[in-house]
Amino acid sequence: MYKTLIRPLLFKIDPEKVHYLIVDALKAGYKLPLSKTISNSLFQVTDPRLERELFGIKFPNPVGLAAGFDKDARLIDEFANLGFGFIEIGTLTPKPQPGNPKPRIFRLPPDGALINRMGFNNGGVEEAAARLRTRKSKVIVGGNIGKNKVTPNEDATSDYLYCFKALYDVVDYFAVNVSSPNTPDLRALQEKEPLKQLLLALQEQNGKMPKAKPILLKIAPDLNESQLNDIIEIAIEARLSGIIATNTTISREGLTMPGATVNEMGAGGLSGKPLTKRSTEIIRYLRQHLPAEIKLIGVGGIMTADDALEKLQAGADLVQLYTGFIYEGPALISQINRKLLAG
Repeated sequence: MYKTLIRPLLFKIDPEKVHYLIVDALKAGYKLPLSKTISNSLFQVTDPRLERELFGIKFPNPVGLAAGFDKDARLIDEFANLGFGFIEIGTLTPKPQPGNPKPRIFRLPPDGALINRMGFNNGGVEEAAARLRTRKSKVIVGGNIGKNKVTPNEDATSDYLYCFKALYDVVDYFAVNVSSPNTPDLRALQEKEPLKQLLLALQEQNGKMPKAKPILLKIAPDLNESQLNDIIEIAIEARLSGIIATNTTISREGLTMPGATVNEMGAGGLSGKPLTKRSTEIIRYLRQHLPAEIKLIGVGGIMTADDALEKLQAGADLVQLYTGFIYEGPALISQINRKLLAG
């Protein structure tokens, strides 16, 4: 029903407007009588065999919502009702910011892809933390944190520490985002020394808290082998709990949509099917070279249950959806979980 009826209608509307229509629809639907019961029967798959325990957290199933969809933690309860095993909010910054000029999301239907240059648009970390304190669902929540656009890289650590402290009481784990291509110079923080200093500073603060929270690093798919080796070294030295592989790509290779049309869309991160192979390659490489205690979350181009299974077989412990959720609808969550149960 979603792919044959709902998606064609939604795809006639500007992508960002559709996002807010979905937000409003989910919030309204969640309040209707029997909505939770119906949603549970359609999308929830509950089975002990789906449970995964990572860094001291028991995930009810391995399928999560990637950062970027619920930036401001507005839909935690609603998304939990769709069967996600965990939800990652953000990317959040210390101060609210509008993000980049519109239009800033573009669909590439022939490629099953999106291009976005949102630019960390969010209402600020304090506002999101306040919402999380009033949520009803007990779903696992990750806090994806970044820096404000106006903050120079040499002061970036203070932004990440601010977000860490603001979210500490209301999230289960942290994801450090230095890999978005849509904030100027942000990816420079992936270089060895700046990244190491940032992560060590976060871990130092983590050690001062009543209980240390898992810290994960989200990396770009555009890193070469030497850079991946640096990431591995830093992950071990900084005692990371995990790595999220991968963010969107700046590459435009292999697209079937005409180059002129793609060029008109402009800069931004490409997500979806064109990213499937590369993100899986990175997961496989990381799993081969990282110690077992550093876990992996696989994200990037999961458009089918088989794509998710491939990432798990390559070494991912959990997976996350974003573009696949938009193209395939909420049924994809249960399809993945049922595929895992079927063996």
